[in-house]
Formats: sequence, structure tokens, C-alpha cells
Amino acid sequence: MVQALVPLKDLVQAKTRLAGLLSSTERRALAQAMLEDVLAVLAAHPQVDGITLVSDDPSAHLLAARFGAAHWREGELGCEGLNTVVERASARLLAEGGSDILLVHGDLPLLTPADISAVVAAQQESRGLAIGCDRHGSGTNVLCFDAATMPVFSFGKDSCAAHLASAHGRGIPARVLEREGTGFDVDEPGDLALLLQRLDRISAGSTAACLSRTDLAARIGLALSSLDSPEQHNPRKEVS
Repeated sequence: MVQALVPLKDLVQAKTRLAGLLSSTERRALAQAMLEDVLAVLAAHPQVDGITLVSDDPSAHLLAARFGAAHWREGELGCEGLNTVVERASARLLAEGGSDILLVHGDLPLLTPADISAVVAAQQESRGLAIGCDRHGSGTNVLCFDAATMPVFSFGKDSCAAHLASAHGRGIPARVLEREGTGFDVDEPGDLALLLQRLDRISAGSTAACLSRTDLAARIGLALSSLDSPEQHNPRKEVS
């Protein structure tokens, strides 16, 4: 069993790299929809013993309550900045009796129960660090660890390599998982264009409802129609 930890930025300031495509209200709605889908997967997973949402967003406590999660404000942890926040939150969860921690970012609209099972299995089999990288192989979207293998958190540019190197430097087994559900995050317009092509895979989710039951998808498609392919807007390697 694992304790899930989900750090969340203020939704009002979410997804600023989509500002040229979406209004602030639309960006907030999309960020919340993706978070709801992640929380729904975690809440229903039999290996997840509890969820903690860490955020100063004014509505975070309502979202947490909806999915049976605990809510901690960043102010309670006495720090700021993603790496310090997740370090303090992880230490607190472990101190309160948690054994294994599953850290998951909230912008993974294609996340499935099978992805969670795969990450947890990788960590439990090696008793090391499991890293769910982004689809470009550079960022980190998911981490699973215990007290002995808690990483030096290095979210930011090339965080996957940094987490892997830190683990190896401490003699900790580490495995990188390349899966669509853990790898597909949404930051750039090109990411959003690719997501629109995958809506059939998440037809029952909040993200699909946000995009396909309004005119938003059509407007995004029109705005990106000048591209030969979505990856031209985000020309980085995609992991299959």
C-alpha cells in the first residue's frame, strides 16, 4: 500500500505557457479537469491507501474532500518552491506512518490504474526509486519511494536524469518507466493538440468533458490548424 502525494500550483496561475491559446479561465478549467482525473484514478486504486493534496489554491480543500483526500496548505509546511514543498510533505507523510510514497503530478490526463500499478510494482520489486518520466525522457511526472530511498528532489529541467543520477550516487536502485499515462503531461500548445487526438481514450473523464463538450476543442484546433503536425509546436522527442 502507498500514500499518494499530489502537489498542485495555484490553479489561477496554472499552465501559463498556454496563455497564447487559452484564457486564464480556460486554463484554470483545464488544469482542474486534469487534476480531477488524476485524483479519480488514485482514489479508486486498491494499492493507494490515502491521498494528500498539497496546494494553496483556494478551492483545493473542496477538491480534496470530493475525492476523500487530505489537504495541506504549503503554508503549513513552512516553505515554498516545488522541490522544498514535496520534500517537507514527503517527510511529514513518512513521519506520520507512511511506508511508500507515490508522488504524482496533477496534469496527467491519460493516467490509468495500470500505470499506477506498474510504478508501484517497479518500486516494490527493487525497494528502490521508480521514476515515471515525461514522454520526452527529460522531465519527471511520477516518483515512488520509501524512507530509505526518498530522492533529492530535482524538479525542473532534465529532472529525470537528475533523479536517476542522485539515486545511483547513493547506491539506490532506480528504474525509469516510459508509459503514455505517466509520460503525457500538458504544458505547451503542442501537448494540447496531441491530447485532442487522444480524447477517445478518456471519454468518461473530466478532461474530455472540458475539451469536447464545449467549443474549446474546435477553437484550439482552429488556432493550431496552421501546423503541419502538433509536434512542430513542441518539437521534442515523444516516447512511445
